[in-house]
Amino acid sequence: MLPPADRLVGAQLHRYIRDSLYWVLHAPRQTGKTTFLQSWAREINAKGEAAACCVSLESCQGITDRAEALSTINKAVCAYSEEAGFPIPQLPLDDTDFLLHETMKKWAQLLMPKPLVVLFDETDVLEGAPLISFLRQLRGGFAIRRPGIFPTSVALVGMRDLKDYITTSKEGVAPNPGSPFNIKEDSAVLSNFTKTDIENLFAQRTEENGQTISKDALEYTYEQSRGQPWIVNSLFKRVTMRVLDEASAETVTLAHVKEAREQMVLARETHLDALAHRLRDVRTKKIIEPIITGSANPDLGRENSDVQYVMDMGLVKWSSQEGLAIANPIYAEIITRNLNSGYHDIMPHSLSWQWKKQDGFLDMDALLKEFQKFWRKHSEIWEQKADYTEAFPHLLLMAFLQRVLNGGGRIDREYAAGRGRMDLSVEYNNITYIVEIKLVYSHDSPSEVVAEGLEQIVLYRDKIDKAAPSYLFIFDRRPKTKEKPWEERLSWETISGITVIGC
Repeated sequence: MLPPADRLVGAQLHRYIRDSLYWVLHAPRQTGKTTFLQSWAREINAKGEAAACCVSLESCQGITDRAEALSTINKAVCAYSEEAGFPIPQLPLDDTDFLLHETMKKWAQLLMPKPLVVLFDETDVLEGAPLISFLRQLRGGFAIRRPGIFPTSVALVGMRDLKDYITTSKEGVAPNPGSPFNIKEDSAVLSNFTKTDIENLFAQRTEENGQTISKDALEYTYEQSRGQPWIVNSLFKRVTMRVLDEASAETVTLAHVKEAREQMVLARETHLDALAHRLRDVRTKKIIEPIITGSANPDLGRENSDVQYVMDMGLVKWSSQEGLAIANPIYAEIITRNLNSGYHDIMPHSLSWQWKKQDGFLDMDALLKEFQKFWRKHSEIWEQKADYTEAFPHLLLMAFLQRVLNGGGRIDREYAAGRGRMDLSVEYNNITYIVEIKLVYSHDSPSEVVAEGLEQIVLYRDKIDKAAPSYLFIFDRRPKTKEKPWEERLSWETISGITVIGC
């Protein structure tokens, strides 16, 4: 357990109570928001400086009727107040127009002379008229906030920043300066774990039973998770309780963590499934698809509301080195497996031994020639049913490789918007193969795309393994090419030691 308050970015906790401020905290799911709220409320109450209460609005999920939502919020306030050992501010009001406002006034009165601090969790489940009414009633009490009159400090906590779900509630219209919560002081976030955080987290295990972890296992944990708290905890839980016996003091190695990673991906745990479910969201698709294909799009700047929406969910990140990319390799694996699962599951079963050489190693040439045949037979029909049509070649090729390699190999992926390609590192029987995917569009020169791809794949190969056999896939997406016979559309040649495969 690491203190979530240490990871707050853009927050000044000491001021919110001292100066009677309202503020917003947002971060992706399973990053520690609720844990922070509960621990901070306990700390405030223990000091006696104020009366603090966490109120989850999760029960309002899916309620679009304003009166019903406000009544549900009122019930939640009463329930959490009672659970915290505070007086219950029940009000028998038939008129719900000002129910929340009046409840907050009554609650503050019952707790005087202490100032009341309310931490609303899961705020972004509210939408439409219920959200706007909720915010306006809080804003209405802001001017009179003081002990015994109205909550002196309020936090709105959720997965997305307030601006985004106000915009959603206003049917895409951005909030103006008179928006229903223009009185917020800060919009803070919870950061992911640092490498030091991850090391400190496992150090607690070491102190508990003497079990240690190797340096490369710690590095791999950070590399695969990029510090996402749920992933780190899940990897460590699996490696110490499933890969190894719970009572074991054996040193955790890189191989142990890799096994835990594979277990986690295949288990399709709730958190990962919930993220994958959002891939069908139109706003999410607009961002994820160009990341997979590597397309350059000026609309994918950080100020784009759809980019902010997907970043707030924790699916993507932005950095000066990579640009817009999937947040971590495990999310990249989950996204790919979710999007191509239909292709993978219905694909004719090919046993891996069919692609083995006599020495037991993979015959990659034979395997990829078989994919060309598969592409010729199925691609046109399958693409008609695809959700992510631009990324269809990437997803189908990866599904084909996964189907063959399941249980005997692994695929690591590198992709980000603007890179102009996807890079795959395929490992089988301790041998690495490099595969790069590029697309040719109507505005492209095929020869220039191939030349660019050859330069790019060499750079990627040399970073992974200079001796790795390398394959450059060129998928020609031009309409006029699709009119040609398959004999002209499929090609296989070797250029400067790189196998170039045309589809």
